[in-house]
Amino acid sequence: MNQSNNNISVYLPFEGNEEWTSVLEELKKHPLVSRINLLCQQELTENVDGCESIVVKDWRSTQALKKIAARDQARYILFCDKSTGVQLGDRSLDRFFQVAEDTGAAMVYSDYYALKEGKRIFNPVIEYQAGSLRDDFNFGSLLLFSGDAFRSAVESMEKDYQFAGLYDLRLRLSTLGDIVRIPEFLYTEKERDSRKSGEKIFDYVDPRNRGVQIEMEEVCTDHLKAINAWLKPEFKEVDLATKDYPVEATVVIPVRNRVKTIEDAIRSVLSQETDFDFNLMVVDNHSTDGTSEIISKYAALDKRVVHHVPEREDLGIGGCWNEALYHKSCGKFLVQLDSDDLYSSNTTLQQIVNAFYSQNCAMVVGSYQMVNFKLEEIPPGLIDHKEWTPENGRNNALRINGLGAPRAFFTSVLRQIGLPNVSYGEDYAIGLGISRNYQIGRIYNSLYLCRRWEGNSDAALDIEKMNGHNYYKDKIRTIELKARQKMLAK
Repeated sequence: MNQSNNNISVYLPFEGNEEWTSVLEELKKHPLVSRINLLCQQELTENVDGCESIVVKDWRSTQALKKIAARDQARYILFCDKSTGVQLGDRSLDRFFQVAEDTGAAMVYSDYYALKEGKRIFNPVIEYQAGSLRDDFNFGSLLLFSGDAFRSAVESMEKDYQFAGLYDLRLRLSTLGDIVRIPEFLYTEKERDSRKSGEKIFDYVDPRNRGVQIEMEEVCTDHLKAINAWLKPEFKEVDLATKDYPVEATVVIPVRNRVKTIEDAIRSVLSQETDFDFNLMVVDNHSTDGTSEIISKYAALDKRVVHHVPEREDLGIGGCWNEALYHKSCGKFLVQLDSDDLYSSNTTLQQIVNAFYSQNCAMVVGSYQMVNFKLEEIPPGLIDHKEWTPENGRNNALRINGLGAPRAFFTSVLRQIGLPNVSYGEDYAIGLGISRNYQIGRIYNSLYLCRRWEGNSDAALDIEKMNGHNYYKDKIRTIELKARQKMLAK
């Protein structure tokens, strides 16, 4: 290890595991590395040759970052965000250093290989952008920070976080310089979470993670204030007195090839008991598996069922929603039901419409129960999105990956915006757009049964599809962020 220069100081979370042995030997010999530091939760019983140990409660905490900033004047800081060990690729550290030098970035990250069950799998990450505000953005394990930017960011931290220190650092760095991705596979990390994509997406609303989420929200809120994108809890009033609609509410089910579930969904709607007129519009996106025949059967039996087949054949879920939104049978309120799912009781629709009037809002979001195909409850159970508060919900919405379900809209406001013609994130995009000006009402008791099964569109996505989804939502956040900044600048 070269002690004569001060180019890169390395910080690794260390639990005494042998997985670090090979990479430590490689780092010690590397001419760019001036120092190796082990972040430990307690004093090591034995010294690790050529390394210094630092006791921290959690390496993602503000405390850990302040200890690093206070002791290190290195040009660059290489930080590992996993304790499972990594394997460096050929000349990977040189490449990190080269890109950092060439771009002057505040932070550099790269694609990597994931080691799953002994197999090395390509794991590309996505480009960082202004709207990459979610705290679970995947940078991979290795992060190279500009030393000056790191110290400046840490120096500006006034609050101590147990869980959100690294998230706080990243958002502060994004205001000091670029966050640059190297689209090259520069190292390998072990993958210990073997769950499918459909099992991971609800981690952020798991009640067991509530303490973490509170810290993350505070960090994101402070960041939005710092970049002039935070909105006060002041909303436009909505005039719900209009009667220029054929019915009070329309339930919308966009569907394509869901012969196993569509009949249950239709029955769930028709069983609703209300003190107002409603209808059901099933937007059948050219199904070919028998779904259309089931819808037609119910449309013939019950005049409340509208079986609408679009003329266009290029529509995603958002496009199907627009078909319902501008249809002559559309009611004052549009209420969502996915073709896989069910309302939890025959009062769901009444509760949703009541919420529009009691909360004077342009959109209502309820809560739902996770169940399997047999309607048996599965973890994490009730998804109530309690991180949405009247005071800060529309700001915190820029950090999280969804707003909840079931969703319902005041038609006249929704027609001013419309939905993007996509099949993922269309609900999130419209929720952000509405929340910019209007209150979103909430119902925290269960209204909806969300069935998880192998037929779900997000049940088991590959990395390219997941990256596409995440990039799209980040882009939606970027657009919304700029719109809010523009609005506040007036």
